[in-house]
Amino acid sequence: MSRIAVVGAGAWGTALAIQAVRAGHRVTLVARDSISAAAIDAKRENDRLAGLRLPDALEVSGDIPDAAGLLLWAVPTQHLRSSLLRLHPRKPAIVVCAKGVESGTRMLPLEVVRDVCDAGALAVLTGPNFAHEVAMGLPAATVVASVDAALRDQVRATLGTSTFRLYGNDDPIGAQLGGAAKNVIAIAAGAVIGAGLGENARAALVTRGLNEVRRLAVALGGRAETVMGLSGLGDLLLTCTGLSSRNFSLGHALGRGQTLRAILASRSAVTEGVATASALVVRAGTAVELPICRAVADLLAGDKTLDEAIDQLMSRPQRDE
Repeated sequence: MSRIAVVGAGAWGTALAIQAVRAGHRVTLVARDSISAAAIDAKRENDRLAGLRLPDALEVSGDIPDAAGLLLWAVPTQHLRSSLLRLHPRKPAIVVCAKGVESGTRMLPLEVVRDVCDAGALAVLTGPNFAHEVAMGLPAATVVASVDAALRDQVRATLGTSTFRLYGNDDPIGAQLGGAAKNVIAIAAGAVIGAGLGENARAALVTRGLNEVRRLAVALGGRAETVMGLSGLGDLLLTCTGLSSRNFSLGHALGRGQTLRAILASRSAVTEGVATASALVVRAGTAVELPICRAVADLLAGDKTLDEAIDQLMSRPQRDE
């Protein structure tokens, strides 16, 4: 039995903690502070996953236990740096379970960890996973991407069960970019459906969006085939097809005429694609064209209306696929 700490008591961190208990390990869920930890522990339920009782074996704390042999860092990308600085992880291996690009620095999650910590082996856990389904034990698959084969094997052995299948991948750059960019494409897909533009438009947008992600991954040192797997195509399919996705639902609300400020004010959970859109465009620079990501960034910034963003995409020069 391994001792695992899951840092981040949001929906995804809680789901991963439940999954790790299900896999037979001693697990500590690390909340943002001792007060939050005590509230979750007393209720034995996390409001982010309402209706799901925490396993009796799951410990909840405001600190990382010294005995933890594996750290799963499930804090949203925009808060990743501050959580690392606050908790000062002393263990050499960290598995980041977040998607996005840090605004300001335009760093990917593993780059943020390296910038803050003297970390050893690093991995990213990413794929088409809704937290509530993983917490319920419904069938799911995901990817653990790392250049360290031993760490990939350790994570698969630690979290894998008959209902949660993990695939290894040695291209963390491609895996991280797939997880980041799909949130931006999902906002665009939601806006298309919310505005009543039809399924044809969504299918075209998602397909061309996948091509953008592929180009971006290759330009930044990843592999095209990674984007065609669970961390790219798989995650894109999940995120672009229903209101259970925070990013799709935000785009859907934008398409129906709501303002970004009003949408965000009504939410407690982070919608990663909002911060990622502009950061991704800046990170890409002139190395690769990202017309859909750029249109979403312009829409979110208020630089273009939805109609203007659509016209911009549809009026691009004709070309072979």
